[in-house]
Amino acid sequence: MSDSNESKFDLNLHMHRLLLQEPFFAGISRRINKVRDTSIPTAGVWVNPDSAQFEMLYNPAFFEGLTDKQRLGVIKHELYHIIFEHITTRKPFEPVNPRKMTRDEAAQKKVWNYATDCAINSHIADELPDSCLVPGKKDTFLENLPLYKNAETYFNLLQKMVEEEKKKQQDGEGSGNGDGYSVDDALGGGQLDDHGKWQESDEIDDAIKEMAKERAKEIMRKAAQEAGEAGTWGTISAEMRKDILDRITSKVDWRKVLRYFIKTSQRAHKSSTVRRVNRRYRYIHPGRRINRTAKLLVCIDQSGSVSDKMLAAFFGELAGLSKIAEFTVLFFDTEVDENSVFVWKKGERVAPKRTRFGGTCFEAPTKYANSHSKYDGCIILTDLEAPKPTACKVPRMWVTDEEHASRPYFATDERIIAIPAKDMK
Repeated sequence: MSDSNESKFDLNLHMHRLLLQEPFFAGISRRINKVRDTSIPTAGVWVNPDSAQFEMLYNPAFFEGLTDKQRLGVIKHELYHIIFEHITTRKPFEPVNPRKMTRDEAAQKKVWNYATDCAINSHIADELPDSCLVPGKKDTFLENLPLYKNAETYFNLLQKMVEEEKKKQQDGEGSGNGDGYSVDDALGGGQLDDHGKWQESDEIDDAIKEMAKERAKEIMRKAAQEAGEAGTWGTISAEMRKDILDRITSKVDWRKVLRYFIKTSQRAHKSSTVRRVNRRYRYIHPGRRINRTAKLLVCIDQSGSVSDKMLAAFFGELAGLSKIAEFTVLFFDTEVDENSVFVWKKGERVAPKRTRFGGTCFEAPTKYANSHSKYDGCIILTDLEAPKPTACKVPRMWVTDEEHASRPYFATDERIIAIPAKDMK
């Protein structure tokens, strides 16, 4: 498409109006980057491997040709891929080499793409273009499929249909060409969006994928909170609302959440070095070295109800994480014990200890964090039994046990993770 004929449609300009009556979807949309991409025919979502951020890609010409109702339906469809974890969870099949899949593996991949669309479109069938895949739709290959199943169920049902069609073709009864059969021969077309970028998401490091998965839960948690404050979830059914709440309140691995917090706290720390050539002023000014190690302030509550077992479990996890971050550890009760502040060296194991046995005041470590600009985040191990402190200038997370997490002394939008009893033996 030439520049003179290229669509000027900007989805970002329409997003607020389209989602005005959908606070939950609006809450998710605000936290997802929307990127124009004329290389795809319609739209799609993926995990950007460089940032571990979700992005929604869209072809402006495609959106320009839709009605407002259909535009909203397509937006919901893409966001549901994130809600249902279609991009970040393990699939029913795993290609040996995603870049060099066998014919059968490629066929399974396409069946999975169809299955994920069926799982979503069951809920928004009347908001989509007529050509979209909808289970139970008359006069289509999906006519006999049930509504409202998950992607794994649709995958198994569609895979069975493909195998049956393949057998018919091999017996000379089908409409295809025997061994040259394809999923489209067996099932027909009609896929709405582009899943081409999913392969790149599949190939990203497991740690980045875990970060993306935790980020998705955090996005949904905040969107659910906003919907609750608005007093409506829009067109989301009560059953779907329950499913979403189950997803974001399900048991999470505190270790993965802790790692996620640290990885997403990273920012570039730049310093000069004569060993690197300055790209702009070659051999005039020194180059720049970028150190991406996160610098975290770790605050240990000295209250007696912060058990030795909780402290041991937390320190044990920090020992491993010290390979990817630099921790400054301080101990506090009603004030910070500045004489005991130390930097945890990379890969070092530090024995858990106490330096005080007083009360608790969260204002003390918060003031310390706010007065030192070098930190990327603040982690507080505590029993949560003290008044809410003032805001922290850097991201702050609270670590406690299950008992105290269930009844915190104060309400907060900041992340609270609980170390389960089984990890404190």
